[in-house]
Amino acid sequence: MTDGAADRRWMTAALDIGRRGLGTTAPNPSVGCVLVKEGRVVGRGWTQPGGRPHAEAEALGRAGAEARGATAYVTLEPCAHHGRTPPCAEALIGAGVARVVAALEDPDSRVAGSGLARLAAAGIAVESGVCADIAVCDLGGYLMRQCAGRPRFSLKLATSLDGRIATAGGDSRWITGTLARARGHALRASHDAVLIGIGTALADDPMLTCRLPGVRRQTFRIVLDSQARLPADSRLAQTAAEHPVWQFTTAGEAAGDTTGEAPVRRFSVAADSTGRPDPEAVAAALGAEGLNDVLVEGGGQVAASLMRAGLADRLYWFRAGLVLGGDARPAVGALGLDRVADAGGWRLRSRKPCGADLLETWHCEREAGGSPAQ
Repeated sequence: MTDGAADRRWMTAALDIGRRGLGTTAPNPSVGCVLVKEGRVVGRGWTQPGGRPHAEAEALGRAGAEARGATAYVTLEPCAHHGRTPPCAEALIGAGVARVVAALEDPDSRVAGSGLARLAAAGIAVESGVCADIAVCDLGGYLMRQCAGRPRFSLKLATSLDGRIATAGGDSRWITGTLARARGHALRASHDAVLIGIGTALADDPMLTCRLPGVRRQTFRIVLDSQARLPADSRLAQTAAEHPVWQFTTAGEAAGDTTGEAPVRRFSVAADSTGRPDPEAVAAALGAEGLNDVLVEGGGQVAASLMRAGLADRLYWFRAGLVLGGDARPAVGALGLDRVADAGGWRLRSRKPCGADLLETWHCEREAGGSPAQ
């Protein structure tokens, strides 16, 4: 096996490990680290809930003295600044690693190449860019927030073959099957927050939590609610102490107000041309709060508003083998397009069976803020 092939193999392992923290590490990225010495793993780690400890510290702690002379494979450049913990670059130097391979440089202005530079200055061999395309996909939400000041938005659509999410009367249970719904819960677990519109909140009274056996997450729930109509006795409001609820209104209430007696955090933002919360203002506020990845679950007007604003980055499209017809409710509302050429382009990344249903993953072709929206 060539050195390049070995590097890709071990970086792939670091990427796999890094995914374990998805949905739990914001505002930090979910990073993976593998320490390899003489062809075997001597330590591994991933970013812990809340963003600390970092992956490198976890891996070094497991490796102990075996870290000396090892190669560290890290999915993102080791940090070089003092925060709640010392810089990971200094920890790697102190542990005596011989080489550091990073998938990506960290665009955070406090790092931005300085971590790799500090390692190189200490005599450690440094390389970056290994498996960068995969790392950009995994860490795209963090990269988006650093470069564009907003999270990455992923739309989850569960539809009939003709793109409908409910009958004309509003019945939607269940369009997709058990396995597809379980996969939807897994998506919630891998995102920092779940976002819906007030129409979905009122019609379905959802919980929006991940309810897979053995999976525990503190899920942020976000409701776009221009007139602050979310009932205090809704399941969202009643469970807000355990799983935070953020309500975005245009009604002028001060940020931090609550809905009734429930601890619902309220943000007042500007309205768009339809009178709903302006999606760009919502995106900026969520970015400022440190969210990296937001899963959007409904409804059609919310999906359309994000698409019109150029904020929809990924689609997770579950398709069931049924047809509901033109009078049924569409997954995406009106976009106001006059020409096909004006429609945004999407790139198919995967297509997988999900029980009797089909899951397609699409990534937007455009780039935003200098970071691929993957």
